[in-house]
Amino acid sequence: MSDDPRRASAAAAASAPAAWPSRRHRDRAIKRDAVIRAAARAFNQHGFHYTSLDDIAATLGVSKPTIYYYVESKEQLLFECFQAGLEVIRKGLREVDDSPLPARERLNEVVRHYAAAVASEFGWCMVRAEDQDLGPQLSGHIRALKAEIDRGMRRLLEAGIQDGSIEPCNTKMTAFAMAGALNWIAHWYRENQPLSPAELAAEFVKVFETGLLPRHPLNPGPAGG
Repeated sequence: MSDDPRRASAAAAASAPAAWPSRRHRDRAIKRDAVIRAAARAFNQHGFHYTSLDDIAATLGVSKPTIYYYVESKEQLLFECFQAGLEVIRKGLREVDDSPLPARERLNEVVRHYAAAVASEFGWCMVRAEDQDLGPQLSGHIRALKAEIDRGMRRLLEAGIQDGSIEPCNTKMTAFAMAGALNWIAHWYRENQPLSPAELAAEFVKVFETGLLPRHPLNPGPAGG
């Protein structure tokens, strides 16, 4: 190692440019994420059509052109909110893809991710984005991503039937029923609810796993009558 401070300084300067793009990219990603989260909260509170980019900019203390630096339009911003929420579920599907656990347990893990995502600030966008006046390209992307989640849940149901961890069922209808119940969380769940998103997810797993079957045999009551 050289003791010459000038050489050390020159070496550090030579290596610095390679680090700058990564740092700039990271800072931009953090700020873009803040814009998307602010938009999700605004859409959730006021609705998509009653929220302007000026409103979102005001909540962040920035100008409207700053928002355009991160997204091209309000429609794209809604799609980004939808995609951010759905990515939580997609991550859950990826994590269990190669797991050796029974399919029922893997499905439960995906349900936990699903419930937590819909209970987040992105929940409204996840379940309402397709109902808004979006262009055909973004609407097509939304339908494709929803179909991907549906196929992933059906695969786990089918795998569970195969490995014996799930009772034989109509996988299409079961996947629809589960998704419908989970999506409805966005209509009633609020941050001040007594259950956290994780606790809420655990309750949904319990319902899906056990249904309405009693834990103990029903008391038939006194004989005769």
